[in-house]
Amino acid sequence: MRVITFRDMKFLLYNICYGTHGNQKKLPLLGLLGHTQDHLDEIINFMREVDPDVIGLIEVDNGSYRSGRKCQVERIAEKLGHFHSYRSKYAIDSRWQHIPIYNKQGNAFLAKNSIQNEKFHYFERGMKKMVFELELEQVTIFLVHLALSFKVRQKQILHLYDLIDQTERPYILAGDFNAFMGEDEIKLLMSATGLQNADKLMQPSYPSKKPKRHLDFILHSPEIKVKEFCMPRVELSDHLPLWIDFDVLPASD
Repeated sequence: MRVITFRDMKFLLYNICYGTHGNQKKLPLLGLLGHTQDHLDEIINFMREVDPDVIGLIEVDNGSYRSGRKCQVERIAEKLGHFHSYRSKYAIDSRWQHIPIYNKQGNAFLAKNSIQNEKFHYFERGMKKMVFELELEQVTIFLVHLALSFKVRQKQILHLYDLIDQTERPYILAGDFNAFMGEDEIKLLMSATGLQNADKLMQPSYPSKKPKRHLDFILHSPEIKVKEFCMPRVELSDHLPLWIDFDVLPASD
């Protein structure tokens, strides 16, 4: 019985705050409404240095006035030479789809190699409902941005359990969990599914200048062997980026 190991994949998770963090330093709240073109180039240069095989992006602008009516994901993909996929983080029938700026806010994947399949799931509760499922040759990756409300977040985590429990491939569950209590909020999910936290030190990722809260996670199934975890101390967003270098050992036939 032959078992194939897929080696040396790198995954980057980054909540880029719509590329507005440069404006936020000057105007803390109103900065979210500022233009992002110049600051996005800094983020792209950082991604180029990390050189990931797959990128999961939270809080991407799909073409509001902030980004000069241009999709940030398309711009990043063009600069890096990656395949890409984007989807609004709000449900298709959500009222937020009819409000300017909000209707251009979403999450995205970029990948060096072609994307085999993608699916979009939606939570029953919360403002941000979309769960992005990306299928690559070696691994499936779920990308999430969970609710600010603790009660709603717990409902979403239960929904996540039902979703990933059906997954038969090696997988990663990553995103901005808004888990203000840190890993304690997802211990039951990890115990029930066998998920492991790539960050063994449980380092805080927010705010990027002086991190105090562990909001961002890269969790993975046991078949994924993390060789290196890194949380670079860059202040290009209000969140720190996370990346892992990993191997995948698929289940044998």
